Amino acid sequence: MTPLVRIHDLCLHLNGRAILHHVDLELPRHGISVLLGRSGSGKTSFLRCLNRLHDCTKDSRMQGQVELLLDGEMRDISRLRGEEALSRLRRQVGMVFQKPNPFPKSIFENVAYGLRVNGVKDENLITEKVELALRRAALWNEVEDRLSSSALGLSGGQQQRLCIARALAVEPQVLLMDEPASALDPIATRKVEESIVELKEGLTIIIVTHSMQQAARISDRTAFFYMGRLVESDSTDVIFTRPSQKETEDYITGRFG
Repeated sequence: MTPLVRIHDLCLHLNGRAILHHVDLELPRHGISVLLGRSGSGKTSFLRCLNRLHDCTKDSRMQGQVELLLDGEMRDISRLRGEEALSRLRRQVGMVFQKPNPFPKSIFENVAYGLRVNGVKDENLITEKVELALRRAALWNEVEDRLSSSALGLSGGQQQRLCIARALAVEPQVLLMDEPASALDPIATRKVEESIVELKEGLTIIIVTHSMQQAARISDRTAFFYMGRLVESDSTDVIFTRPSQKETEDYITGRFG
């Protein structure tokens, strides 16, 4: 396994409360890794450590090493300082949130937004990158004839795929997803999952979910969290059929959750 994420002794405190406790974890480059566990287990908090989103919280304290393979080099992102360094990190490590959050702009401008913010001025290049991002998010065929229409007119599933396209437009090396289908109906969930699976060949995707069914359908590797601690991490097949820890087995078999 070529690690893209290498975590050592990660602890996180938010508003004076311990959220994560001494997490050690490696996740592979490319493919889909899922962070599994019930609500409040620390999954989303861990995910936000990977692009330093907790820095936006007034009272947060992160300790330990958080190394990511970016531009071919392992970097301890916990040591980054300054807005410029953090902005660059968040371009490389994109994020899609639980609820679709399109901007009140056209479909085209939603996807182009990150490019413009990052100083891209060539309109032909922007057009090319918008189309490519929409194709990668499996949305192009549904919106190509209405790119100037408001993104708010899209269905919930389309809005979430638009948010995926918006994140992809700036060509991140890692894509973080926090419960990307939890607010969607089954049909929209299937389309979002299909687009995620299509992306995994050339992109590292890390997803938070409490849905064991979703984890089993789409992930290559699963890490199980419980009460702010990493219980175990292995291939999804092993976690679901031969877990090594009783807490994992109890969760997978429905004894708690």
